[in-house]
Amino acid sequence: MAKTEEQILVIKRSHFDQLGSFQGLCHEVDRYLQSFLLKENNFFVPRSSAEEDPSLKQLIPYAIFRHGGKILHYTRGAKSGEKRLVAKGSVGIGGHINDTDESLFSFDQSAYHHAVQREIREELQIGGGFTERAAALINDDSTEVGKVHLGIVHIVDLETADVRAGEKAIAELGFATREELLTRRDSLETWSQIALEGLAELG
Repeated sequence: MAKTEEQILVIKRSHFDQLGSFQGLCHEVDRYLQSFLLKENNFFVPRSSAEEDPSLKQLIPYAIFRHGGKILHYTRGAKSGEKRLVAKGSVGIGGHINDTDESLFSFDQSAYHHAVQREIREELQIGGGFTERAAALINDDSTEVGKVHLGIVHIVDLETADVRAGEKAIAELGFATREELLTRRDSLETWSQIALEGLAELG
C-alpha cells in the first residue's frame, strides 16, 4: 500500500497580506494568530505542493527554549524534514502542523495548542516542567524556504537544563548565551538570526 502523503496546515498568502505582511519579526502575535485559526482561514494541503507554492504560507510553531540565561541550540542533521536547512544551526524547535492534530470539528486555538505541545514532546525529551507562550511571528521572504513558511515564535522557559534530543534530526544539542550565538550568526538559519536579534524584545 502506498504511503499517504502528509497533509499540512496553511493559510493563503493573500490573507497574510490583507492582515499586514512584514519582513522579520512581528510582536502582534495574538491579532494574527486569532485570524489564522478561524476555520475559514486555514486548510490542509499535501506538503509537496505547499513547498513549491508561494501563494500559500505554511504555519510553523518555532519554540525557543531558555534556562539560566542561556538558549538551547542545535544543528539540523541529515534526517531533518526540511532538506534545504540541513547542517544549519538553529535555536528553534518545531515543525509543520498536520491533519492528525485537527480537532473533531475545526482547527482552532485548542487544536493549535495541542499541536505545539505534541511537537515539543516529539522533538525533545524534557526532564522537568516548563512554561510556554506565543510571543511573535517570523516572516522571511528573502529565501526560497522563507517564502512558503510563516513562523510562530514560542518562548519556552525550562525548570531544569535536563533536555535531550528526541529525534535524529537534532544534533549537537546544547545551551549558549545570546551573545555567544550571535558570534556564530552566519552559520544559523535565517529564522534563528531574526529571532536572536529580537529576543531581548520578547521578554
